[in-house]
Amino acid sequence: MKILVVDDEPNIRGMLKVALEAEGCQVAAAAALAPARNLLKKESFEVAFVDARLKDESGLELLESSDGVRPDTAVVMMTAYATIEGAVAAMRAGAFDYLPKPFKPDDVRLVLGRVERMRGLSRRVSDLEDRLASEIPEIAQGEDPRASGVETQAKRVAATDAAVLIRGESGAGKGVLARAIHDWSRRSSGPFVTVSCPSLSHELLESTLFGHVKGAFTGAIADVDGKVAAAQGGTLFLDEIGDLPLELQPKLLRFLQDRQYERLGETRVRTADVRLVSATNQDLETAVAHGRFRQDLFFRVSVVELAPPPLRERSDRLSIAEQLLAFFARQLAKPLAGFSSEAAQAVLAYSWPGNLRELRNAVERAAIFATGKQVGLEDLPDRVTRALPGIAPNEPAQLGGPFTLHELESEHIRRVLASAPSLEHAATILGVDPSTLYRKRRQLGL
Repeated sequence: MKILVVDDEPNIRGMLKVALEAEGCQVAAAAALAPARNLLKKESFEVAFVDARLKDESGLELLESSDGVRPDTAVVMMTAYATIEGAVAAMRAGAFDYLPKPFKPDDVRLVLGRVERMRGLSRRVSDLEDRLASEIPEIAQGEDPRASGVETQAKRVAATDAAVLIRGESGAGKGVLARAIHDWSRRSSGPFVTVSCPSLSHELLESTLFGHVKGAFTGAIADVDGKVAAAQGGTLFLDEIGDLPLELQPKLLRFLQDRQYERLGETRVRTADVRLVSATNQDLETAVAHGRFRQDLFFRVSVVELAPPPLRERSDRLSIAEQLLAFFARQLAKPLAGFSSEAAQAVLAYSWPGNLRELRNAVERAAIFATGKQVGLEDLPDRVTRALPGIAPNEPAQLGGPFTLHELESEHIRRVLASAPSLEHAATILGVDPSTLYRKRRQLGL
């Protein structure tokens, strides 16, 4: 874990640094709010130990100000003047825990354990939210022959334990198809576990997949089982497997061949009964030719290949949009009865580079803004309405055009979010922290 300590007493900063580093944590320290804010601007911290009283300053300001700690940082308030009122004030401001002074190293370890459990629960909630969000398009059953053919093939392979590789553009429904294969299989009562390969570093991805033991790397303060163990008896879905680091590929290959693996930092051999489904928007054959992907692993993960068509090639996109609209209308309790003729023409004319994900977002937005009984042209995003001949509500922001930096930034963020598989992936493309992108998204109303 990366931890920030903010305290105006040198002995407290020193004691905490020694105790935390003994647990394998990386520690940065500050004696006042100004240097603490500078550190927070430069780095991301998982935990912050903050003194409630810093000479003439209040540590609560780091929780209450816009340039303070990130929302996902667990803040532990420390004080030598522990009162119930002070604890309540800290918790209301967003603190994770309250640590009265003086405290012992054992107290610090207990707090770190609670933080680790909280982060584990947060990850599980995030996975569940991603699953629920990705399942929305499943209500839309189209009649496109090519898509129906892929569904028929998926149902056949679901009855086996063969490894499946799903190819296709971002947002084309690869994750939805992977989940459907699990639900149609004999493993449907078991877990469906997703790992996004591009969103994690090599070390974190290996730990996420196979788990680790305490002390395996800096910040590993407890034994953790990986996603392979969590998927026991079910399905492991590796999203964007083309981004799997080359150093990690032999370990995945061994697991697929022998069902054996070791947790990071451990020599004990473990086994797991897991079915693998993978997805990619990359040309893996080219990656193999260039040495970025092992050929033997490619053959292992692609026993059966499925390729859902991009939305622009589907003949049933208006039908899908209407079913999505009915779903969101029920969610919003609005009596919407489809699209106007102009809006329907725009849905058919637009190329939908973000595929089903972009369509879902556009329809949800239209359902929110619609004031009549139907979704009109004015309710759809400008990029969709511009697809109609002779319709140009707003010119797209282009480099060198008469547009402000704000308009260019907004358009670029919209397009990246429409095509990226996750907020974390979009943040990586844009070169910003996920929390920064989250705030930008809220500011732009996306």
